[in-house]
Amino acid sequence: MAEVLQVEKRERCGSSATRKLRRGGRVPAVLYGHGKKSEHLSIPVVQIQSLIRHHSKTVELAGAIKDTALVSEIHWDPLGIEVLHLDLIRVNLQELVEVTIPIHSHGDPVGVREGGVLLENLHEVEIRCPAGKIPDSLGLNVTELHLGGHLTAGDLELPEGVELITSADTVVAHVEEPRSEEPSETGEEAVAEPEVITKGGEKEEEED
Repeated sequence: MAEVLQVEKRERCGSSATRKLRRGGRVPAVLYGHGKKSEHLSIPVVQIQSLIRHHSKTVELAGAIKDTALVSEIHWDPLGIEVLHLDLIRVNLQELVEVTIPIHSHGDPVGVREGGVLLENLHEVEIRCPAGKIPDSLGLNVTELHLGGHLTAGDLELPEGVELITSADTVVAHVEEPRSEEPSETGEEAVAEPEVITKGGEKEEEED
């Protein structure tokens, strides 16, 4: 089920108006595409946070604009904490779109029980599917992954109607032996004191 965003139209789009908007708990956004004029909108920040938590790609717009849109891009502040702006593209739920989807690994790898460590080489892949059927994530069953083995994007669990764009040969996860640390110096052997040599080439004798 798509997230529903309650949108309002923005009359002003300058920097001061945008700052005032954010202080009021709303995020500026722009809606474009399908040959229609762009609409400058604002959305409650709590709804933006919800769609990020749920990894939502397709949203239903309600309020001042009633439409279906694809989340094209989320603009963050330099620290990656606050959402500054949202780009939305109008879509028909039946049309094919290309999106990036996170990977969700599940299962207890055999290779880990064999003493190995599971490493994830890839955390998301690109897919093509109808806008109304975008999955939240793609599953990867790592249960039968042995030590020294790997799984590729072709092993991902694709729902019906979802086409993989990322190369099927791309390694997604593998199990390898844990890296052993270099043995540290024990200090058992005493470090020799440097000899003090006189100008004449003979060692200085210690004074009584």
